Amino acid sequence: MTSPTPPPPASQRSLGSRAAGGAALTMLGQSVKMVVQFGGIILLARLLRPYDYGLMAMVTAIVGAAEILRDFGLSAAAVQAKHVSREQRDNLFWINSGIGLLLSLVVFASAHLIANFYKEPALVTISQALAVTFLINGMTTQYRAHLSRGLRFGQVALSDAGSQVLGLGAGLAAALLGWGYWALVVQQVVQAIAISNIAASCARWLPGGYQRSAPMRDFINFGWNLMAAQLLGYASRNVGQVIIGWRTGPDALGLYNRAFQLLMMPLNQINAPATSVALPVLSQLQDDRERFSAFLLRGQTVMVHLIFALFSFACALAMPLIVLVLGEQWREAVPLFQALTLGGIFQTAAYATYWVFLARGLMRAQLVYSLVTRILLIACIFVGFRWGPMGVAIGYSFGLLLTWPLSLIWIGKI
Repeated sequence: MTSPTPPPPASQRSLGSRAAGGAALTMLGQSVKMVVQFGGIILLARLLRPYDYGLMAMVTAIVGAAEILRDFGLSAAAVQAKHVSREQRDNLFWINSGIGLLLSLVVFASAHLIANFYKEPALVTISQALAVTFLINGMTTQYRAHLSRGLRFGQVALSDAGSQVLGLGAGLAAALLGWGYWALVVQQVVQAIAISNIAASCARWLPGGYQRSAPMRDFINFGWNLMAAQLLGYASRNVGQVIIGWRTGPDALGLYNRAFQLLMMPLNQINAPATSVALPVLSQLQDDRERFSAFLLRGQTVMVHLIFALFSFACALAMPLIVLVLGEQWREAVPLFQALTLGGIFQTAAYATYWVFLARGLMRAQLVYSLVTRILLIACIFVGFRWGPMGVAIGYSFGLLLTWPLSLIWIGKI
């Protein structure tokens, strides 16, 4: 007589229910964030000029790379690890905080170099003001990782959405007072302070001193390879903005930046929360290939369907949507946005590759993959720049189209 198939262990059932509940809470939080971000885009676009956004984009396109250096891949390393001791968690906090402090000083000291590169004197004070966010975000990194590792998705969503609301409120107040591009700076600084305080309060954890005896090599190796891959990805997304700002000035960059941000907003609102749910779950399923693959397929299918429907609609109605939402002064951003939407679809289609690399700790393999695909994408952007901002947008989308089949081939060999 064949014995009945035993039910899955309670731990597996608990993991599944927590993942489902976490997904619901995360999507709720992301819905709030999306409403806040979209509302902010509408309101601030009518209070500020393309020039203001262009100045901000000039700085963030360069110093944004420091945000990746600040994280050093250690937030994902903490979430992905099978075990993190109290001493290791404390050490990760101090490493991220130390990197954040160092980068704050470097960005502050580099402000004049950034301004000279673009030939825009106003960038000196903008860069110096934004420098403080690296220290704040460095201190926040492991608090958010601690919440994610504990599958406390509701508190992660609270910290993200709450900081968005507070940052936007401060930015709108500054814009209404006529502060111009400083409204965007205020928004960034207040948001960083808010998320740090909310995440630390939710985590209920005070770091102890640095413990030299705690083994950290695995975290550093994981983080180093992930950081290098993320830097390549960041370069491929922002090199177009750097060369547009350098060659054509803040007005043209402001138009491209808003079109690019309209593309990235739904991508981030879907990809980021999906990753925050998928990574801890896939990390715990990495020894069960069948369940790992099933979870991966379901998650990726949902993401692609959402993005395809959203971008198809947005591309078809781009002119009335952008003019209605942003105002008449942003009409020239319409063709740029339409050219970018195709790339957004293929970017989402290839996103499962990132989950697999991260969940299984295959950071060196991800670095090699990023070297191939990101260099290809950057090459397409440089070729497209011969035709100005529109050429950059087309080159970006074409590069993402080329990388999608490469991601399928790569993931099939893992």
